[in-house]
Amino acid sequence: MDSSHQSILDLAAQRGLIRPRDLNERGLPTIALTRLVRQGLLQRVGRGLYAIPDRAVSEHGVLSEVARKHPQAIVCLLSALRLHELTTQSPFEVWLAIPNKARAPKMDYPPLRIVRFSGAALTEGVEEHLIDGVPVRVTNVARTVADCFKYRNKIGLDVALEALREAWKGKRVGMDELWRSAQLCRVANVMRPYLESLT
Repeated sequence: MDSSHQSILDLAAQRGLIRPRDLNERGLPTIALTRLVRQGLLQRVGRGLYAIPDRAVSEHGVLSEVARKHPQAIVCLLSALRLHELTTQSPFEVWLAIPNKARAPKMDYPPLRIVRFSGAALTEGVEEHLIDGVPVRVTNVARTVADCFKYRNKIGLDVALEALREAWKGKRVGMDELWRSAQLCRVANVMRPYLESLT
């Protein structure tokens, strides 16, 4: 086998998912992707995304596909709730936060739901999870709960309350963290009565 082909397969095994630009950065030929797919050594999992055919995929594998194509986007709201196991709902869209003036990412699949943040709301309360070998930026538990209250008109107050109850009951978050996130998201007055009812 061509050494460039082996390098591409090694990269796919290491990263989980690769894009043609990953090959360009390393001076590897992108035409090799098509050849490797034809030989059954690589699989096309989405437009511009390739992986080893027998790779292990978790239930959140779709988030890794989105993160590999759009690494600056942040998984938030219902998708973050699902990742943190704070809801019984399974959203059919992937909820992403992007900067205010950024161009909205597009994908054939999965469908994306975009919200826009700026300043501290874009950077604070964001953590990195490794999903199927791909680093995925996700809002943390406290921030996700506060975001749910901020976007309660889009996702429903019942979802925000469920998230708050589950996070508190599971001891996943402290009152100080919740209060800081509520202030960051400018929903402190909305969340105050619900937070007081927990203590």
